[in-house]
Amino acid sequence: MALIFHAGKTNKNSYKTLIAAEYSGVKVELAPNFQMGVSNKTPEFLKMNPIGKIPVLETPDGPIFESNAIARYVTRLKDDNPLYGSSLIDYAHIEQWIDFASLEIDAHLLSWYRPRIGRAVYLPPAEEQAITSLKRALDALNAHLASNTFLVGHSVTLADIITTCNLYMGFTHLMTKSFTSEFPHVERYFWTMVKQPNFKKILGEVKQAESVMPITKKPSQPKESAKQKPKPKDEPKKEAKKEEPAKPKPEAGEEEEAPKPKPKNPLDLLPPSKMILDDWKRLYSNTKTNFREVAIKGFWDMYDPEGYSLWFCDYKYNDENTVSFVTLNKVGGFLQRMDLARKYAFGKMLVIGSEPPFKVKGLWLFRGQEIPQFVLDECYDMELYEWKKVDITDEEQKERVSQMIEDYEPFEGQPLLDAKCFK
Repeated sequence: MALIFHAGKTNKNSYKTLIAAEYSGVKVELAPNFQMGVSNKTPEFLKMNPIGKIPVLETPDGPIFESNAIARYVTRLKDDNPLYGSSLIDYAHIEQWIDFASLEIDAHLLSWYRPRIGRAVYLPPAEEQAITSLKRALDALNAHLASNTFLVGHSVTLADIITTCNLYMGFTHLMTKSFTSEFPHVERYFWTMVKQPNFKKILGEVKQAESVMPITKKPSQPKESAKQKPKPKDEPKKEAKKEEPAKPKPEAGEEEEAPKPKPKNPLDLLPPSKMILDDWKRLYSNTKTNFREVAIKGFWDMYDPEGYSLWFCDYKYNDENTVSFVTLNKVGGFLQRMDLARKYAFGKMLVIGSEPPFKVKGLWLFRGQEIPQFVLDECYDMELYEWKKVDITDEEQKERVSQMIEDYEPFEGQPLLDAKCFK
């Protein structure tokens, strides 16, 4: 009997088994005409997995469910499979990283992802906690990968397959370039993995998310209107009730209103600006050398003080910034919540100092002459900062802007712990 794999073709949990099968030379056949939400509800499927989840692998010895278990089974079908290392300690480390990828990466990605697709209640504090926990895990993974190409040993193992498949959902739906750039070794690792021939055969071309996927609210079920009872046929007429005075018909202007068009963002109604924000962001991203001469000069050439405004911000509670990774996570969370302003803003956030307490200072470019009201209303971090509008006629303030864009250090006499960009 062939191995029959019941799963969708685009499910990251299915990819684990299919990639492991490619490396192991094991033939796995996809169940024909599998349809999620239909095939996995049939009595035959529920006999294999009583809770109806995918994937499920049919084997000559019976079915297996749970994606990691299936990938392990397929890997073990090949004797002395290098995907399981070459020693007992390799095996233990592979299992270690599989657990890590499941409990520390996948779990937190799902806590971020599920509410955004309407499969759980969306709560901003819960999302922030999921992102903070995920970043903590990515920090640990980044540190390990700083001196390792693969998770265990010097070639691909099952740990790499499962970890990459778990990261796949994050890279393609949630983690933008500005997010993952905080973890350069994780970035290098992920793109190295997905370009391996056996990965590419299953995953195809992988593209990173350009923005965090929007929140999709589950459509509420419309309340059933009072069901109209069918009129009985040929009922004898009852005694006529006294006629109530007829209600006045609505005038033409009182008829049911047509749905109003979605209001435009007030910033879209401003007069056109000579500054094209995307052109500046592109120049910033693409300038690798002579940054002061190319990017900074280009910024001031493009800058339109009538269409845009510059703002300094200083964190009000720097005395609390005693732990470096907590401070970095705080700034990262702020930038995540500013995603709603990406079309209208550019920002630099600096974490300053070599010893705690660390100072957090920022520079923001906003469309219009004031900080947009929708940002003040929606992003609660704004009130944690003191905001001051930049006077570009003041050469000292103008130079400070240039230094913040450039990540110049020492900045105001102190080294930079980190510099983050919102673009």
